[in-house]
Amino acid sequence: MEAFLVSTGIVAFAEIGDKTQLLAFLLAAKFRRPWPIVLGILVATLANHGLAGAVGSFITSLLSPQVLRWVLGLSFLAMAVWILIPDKLDEEDAKLARFGVFGTTLVAFFLAEMGDKTQVATVALAAQYHAFLPVVAGTTFGMMIANVPAVLLGERIAHKMPVRLVHVLAAAIFAVLGSATLLGAGERFGF
Repeated sequence: MEAFLVSTGIVAFAEIGDKTQLLAFLLAAKFRRPWPIVLGILVATLANHGLAGAVGSFITSLLSPQVLRWVLGLSFLAMAVWILIPDKLDEEDAKLARFGVFGTTLVAFFLAEMGDKTQVATVALAAQYHAFLPVVAGTTFGMMIANVPAVLLGERIAHKMPVRLVHVLAAAIFAVLGSATLLGAGERFGF
């Protein structure tokens, strides 16, 4: 349960103001058909985070517990810094309209998540918790918590959200996780 809850919280915070949330706003404004967009986000996130979780689970079989502890701790600290850097939406992420609403959302979200903060976080969380399903379910749920309101409420909430504060809080969570991992908090998981 801890893996699910931590994964959900981290990704929900990290996603605020992220390029995929900006993409959700853009798709909602362009198509004005929220449910195919929400379904496209869900399927793209499950596929992307499923791959990331598999990579994270595989990494644990390659590295010794001591090396893994340092890699994860430093990765979480790097995520704390990275999350403070504002994202920009690439024009290419939104130029896929020939696939219809669902297809455009699916392809755009899957591509936008490649190498994104939440994908990297999913790799690290799956490696830390040794819990593929709870981590992928949690990171996917976190994505939906952040992006479904963006699709459904669009511009009405975009300007009311304290994005900088949310990023600072998410960075703090990553910093605490990184520090705790480096100090040995993950020893109960074997590293």
